[in-house]
Amino acid sequence: MFQRTSLFSALVAMTLSASAFASAEIGKPAPDFNLAGADGSNHSLAGYKGKTVVLEWNNPECPFVRKHYDSGNMQKQQAAATAAGVIWLTINSAAAGKQGRLDAKSANAYIAESAAKQTAYLFDPQGIVGHAYGAKTTPHLYVVDKDGILRYAGGIDSVASTDPGDIAAAIQYVPQVLAELAAGKTVSTTRSEPYGCSVKYGG
Repeated sequence: MFQRTSLFSALVAMTLSASAFASAEIGKPAPDFNLAGADGSNHSLAGYKGKTVVLEWNNPECPFVRKHYDSGNMQKQQAAATAAGVIWLTINSAAAGKQGRLDAKSANAYIAESAAKQTAYLFDPQGIVGHAYGAKTTPHLYVVDKDGILRYAGGIDSVASTDPGDIAAAIQYVPQVLAELAAGKTVSTTRSEPYGCSVKYGG
């Protein structure tokens, strides 16, 4: 009886754990969150209700991330989006001691050095938000519409490489999705395969 009870408890725990880390789904409400930012403020998805929101998973040391920052591609997309009233949140889910982990001081230095144009740089050291969204790589991009519905999840573009020379020929998914949403059109590409370094979760 004890063994059966223990087994049942273990199965329940596994089910709850899997449920807690289930990936966000396209066409459904995006998981809310509240994270501390490098600007000293907390930022929640709910706090941007009525705004289109882009989520960008980041690791400054990842060569795939560097491809898009060193070339200026990421900053260009951030600047265009925020100029159009879109909220762009960059999220760092690296755990303590893992590659790419930043504190507020180092994040602000990174933002200044790279001339990044995001709305805010957020910290998710426990990986709770990253797991809720199913973030696998850096970069990994998501677009949430004004109603809080997840409309896109996937790669930054269509060419999986570290070569900046590939950017010009690649489909840039986030600008495409944002343009379609602004025009009231159906999003043509809702999901793509993300590429990059693995998110450096703890555990």
